[in-house]
Amino acid sequence: MSPLSAIAPDHGAGAATERLPSAPKTRQLLALLLLHAGAQVSLGTCVQELWGDDSPRSAVQSVHTRVFQLRRALAGLPSVGSVQAAKRILETRHQGYLLHVPQGGLDLHALDAHMAEARRARALGDDALCAAALRSGLGLWRGRTLVDIEAGPHLQARISHLEGVRMTALEQSLDAELRLGLHHELLSELSLLVSRHPTHENLHAQYMIALYRSGRTAHALDVFQALSRHLGDELGIEPSRRLRTLQTAVLTESSELDLRPPENLRLSLDLVSTGR
Repeated sequence: MSPLSAIAPDHGAGAATERLPSAPKTRQLLALLLLHAGAQVSLGTCVQELWGDDSPRSAVQSVHTRVFQLRRALAGLPSVGSVQAAKRILETRHQGYLLHVPQGGLDLHALDAHMAEARRARALGDDALCAAALRSGLGLWRGRTLVDIEAGPHLQARISHLEGVRMTALEQSLDAELRLGLHHELLSELSLLVSRHPTHENLHAQYMIALYRSGRTAHALDVFQALSRHLGDELGIEPSRRLRTLQTAVLTESSELDLRPPENLRLSLDLVSTGR
């Protein structure tokens, strides 16, 4: 998503991107304001984000100049149309700035909505709806968060948080899809994920379960051994008790690893078996 298209979504992302200032620190300032849309960002925070603790004497004036450039870019959009309108979108407030973005104008808004839908579905035990909501949220990413923006301390903190949300959504969607019996369909994705995250225990556990349920017990045990090597070589630790328990369950072909039907389906089968 183009940052300027978030401010003027009715005009289209392509045209907005063409008007977006290309200077790295101006884009960095815009990203900071967007990630705090609706809340005031102090001038000191802007300076620290752009230059850290080693800011030049001209830092404050430089921030003012970059805000001017952002307003000029906004004013060039037909849906904004003037510098005065741009100033109402990007306000100066008490030694700081506040950027107004309409609800739904940011990918963050859509992400929050998808995550809320997933929580509701999980509370209802609806794995299909939960997985669909989480996959929709994950589809908002086109690479790493703010991959084309230089990040200072404040942006880096937000990026780390969003990458954490991304990983949580991914793990929860995989869990839901495994409960739905999609182990065969997930094998390729999980293989790629464990190669990218060689010490991530939960992804390895999910891959082991998918392999086991696909009749590939030996491969599942190889995945555990590879995880054990990486943890030992890179972190000097052993797999957690949970992973060791999973390894034992695979070795013994424990019924705990068998796919279980959803609660509502089990209830229906119970009713049929009792004749009710």
